[in-house]
Amino acid sequence: MRRIVNTPEPSQSMSRTRKPSNATLPPHSRLVYDWFMWYVRGYCRKHFHSIRLLKPSDNRPAVPLIEGESVLLCTNHASWWDPLIFFLVAQKLYPDRTNYGPMDATALGRYSFLKRIGFLGIERDSWKGAARFLRFAKAAMERSDVLFWVTAQGDFVDPRQRPVDMKPGVGHAAANAKHGWIIPFAVEYPFWNERLPEALVAFGTPQRVELYQDLNAAQWNKHLAAALEETQNELRTAAISRDANAFIELAVGTVGIGGVYDITRRIRSTLAGQRFNPAHEQDPS
Repeated sequence: MRRIVNTPEPSQSMSRTRKPSNATLPPHSRLVYDWFMWYVRGYCRKHFHSIRLLKPSDNRPAVPLIEGESVLLCTNHASWWDPLIFFLVAQKLYPDRTNYGPMDATALGRYSFLKRIGFLGIERDSWKGAARFLRFAKAAMERSDVLFWVTAQGDFVDPRQRPVDMKPGVGHAAANAKHGWIIPFAVEYPFWNERLPEALVAFGTPQRVELYQDLNAAQWNKHLAAALEETQNELRTAAISRDANAFIELAVGTVGIGGVYDITRRIRSTLAGQRFNPAHEQDPS
């Protein structure tokens, strides 16, 4: 599921002087969203061992405090799973916020109900798509009840690839904003000691828009790319360590191997008078 598109770089006049007026976001159906998230929670439980949030460091909080503020989340784009994980994290940590984010218009046309729960169709590689993205970004940054998710790399990129490059649209959105936060957000999906992968996420250091009003779009893009790369590096280090204690567990998925292997282990535990634990890493060698 692809969330953002490759749009041509808007001109400086589009970024600075041709600002969209009366920008609004499409209506959001809470009923459809609640149904969709019920499905997503079960779907992710079947396909992940757990969803984990990196604990805070000296420079960044685990969960940014954003009450009463507009927020754009600038993310990497590791896989098809990204928007589902974004929405799950948002529902867990910011349940009162409405989620919006751009998605390829052609792909969105195949899942039209997604338009009712915050997915915004953007035409790839077109000036029309670039202008539409900027209108939605402007509208999101004028609201304090929204999370605006942007997969800033455009295409799928391995989370360990360096340097981190971002499409120019995010920089223009930041240059057009007048207030609020832009927050880096990293995600990756490593396999640890269980059959299914982990979904690991981390918030980076929040960037206060008002402190960088002198940056143009290109400078914003460079600044945010560096902030996202720093966040991805922290997450990469924690992922390589395989230390669950470095994370806050947000959701538990499927544990164990399944099939005949787990049936045999369960019988052995019962015969020994022990409680069966399906986790692979606690299985006696």
